[in-house]
Amino acid sequence: MQRGSERFFLVSADILPEAIKKTAEVKEILTKKEAATINEAVEKVGISRSAYYKYKDGVFPIHAAGASKITTISLILEHRSGILSQVINTIAQFQGNILTINQSIPLQGVANVTISLETGNMLQSIEELLQGLKQINGVKKVEIIGNS
Repeated sequence: MQRGSERFFLVSADILPEAIKKTAEVKEILTKKEAATINEAVEKVGISRSAYYKYKDGVFPIHAAGASKITTISLILEHRSGILSQVINTIAQFQGNILTINQSIPLQGVANVTISLETGNMLQSIEELLQGLKQINGVKKVEIIGNS
């Protein structure tokens, strides 16, 4: 993959030097706010600050490579007050950024809803989001219908 004059490679973590793997761990800890400072994060994983600063601008988790990924999901919701609101709040909790919402007129007590969202900045996987949505009382069905 190439961005500007930079070149990127998809490389298995098991062949990377420890310092690079640990730099990725530090970045993940900081993103998830599991450490308040860089000092605290590098101490947690056992690398020096200088090693972290040496590699930090060149190490990205694979989900960051597609940071603007758009996923479209289809849901079937019971026609009851507050269910769509719970769906939207759940997506927000997962750091999904909603782009569009389309809802059909409810027929026979259910409504079809299609939501397109940016998933590149989510801290959990899209599969975990779908599981979270399925647990909402009144959500009858959830499925991915498109990715870009």
